Amino acid sequence: MNLTLFDIPAAALLGQLMLGLINGAFYALLSLGLAIIFGLLKVINFAHGAQYMLGAFLALLLLRHFGIDYWTALLLVPILIGLFGCALERFLLRPIAGESHLYSLLLTFGLALIIQGTFTNLYGSSGNAYPTPEALRGALNLGFMYLPTYRAWVIVAALAVCLAAWLIIEKTRLGAYLRAGTENPQLMQAFGINIPFLITVTYGFGVALAAFAGVLAAPLYSVSPGMGANLLIVVFAVVVIGGMGSIVGAVVTGLAMGLIEGLTKVFYPQAATTVIFLVMVLVLLIKPNGLFGKEA
Repeated sequence: MNLTLFDIPAAALLGQLMLGLINGAFYALLSLGLAIIFGLLKVINFAHGAQYMLGAFLALLLLRHFGIDYWTALLLVPILIGLFGCALERFLLRPIAGESHLYSLLLTFGLALIIQGTFTNLYGSSGNAYPTPEALRGALNLGFMYLPTYRAWVIVAALAVCLAAWLIIEKTRLGAYLRAGTENPQLMQAFGINIPFLITVTYGFGVALAAFAGVLAAPLYSVSPGMGANLLIVVFAVVVIGGMGSIVGAVVTGLAMGLIEGLTKVFYPQAATTVIFLVMVLVLLIKPNGLFGKEA
């Protein structure tokens, strides 16, 4: 039976909205990485889900084999996976930079299959538990629900990183170089700016955001080779709704879609897994460039 707004207790409704906000924080963080890579490099990065999975798995392996705790992994893993992303851009994506977007899509899709298949062969397809850090155990009393402390931390950390990334790209000289380099690379190189290096760093930064999200997800979800593939299609839908390449659109739409998904689970649970795609279809019919996208 489908429920109406008046049938739902306020506490249950607010609780579901809070859980939706947690999912939205992951959508925003992953969509931001995709939007940066596409908006500045015009690369459709289908390996983003695999790079998210690599972040979670590397944190788990560092804990198992080297005793590296969560807080250290939260700083170290994005750097390591980001450097891996820089290597991918330098040796695999750069040679096809002048080709159609389809080439980068197929290449990154193949990379995702290779990475996921390798980890499935090494560690199996079942999930692996990652312990919640001791400082973030317990729950916060919000009045209408008890919110696990770690879930509250996920929201704060994701929003803080999204804000920092936006400030770097929109308000700093480095961000200005990146944006100008994508518009007129020949002119920027004439001024002595190393555009190929900036492109490599940009791709590595987008990959590092995916790895950061993976470390955040490790204590919440089972760490498994398929965890990125299950999320990637939803994240791509979020990016399309927000507008391909729009940083603000990625963050705002990611949070909004998490809330919409949470409300759908209350009022019409059968549609919870498809509501984001329904929104995508409606947005594309009304505004093909996305809510925050610019005209070509």
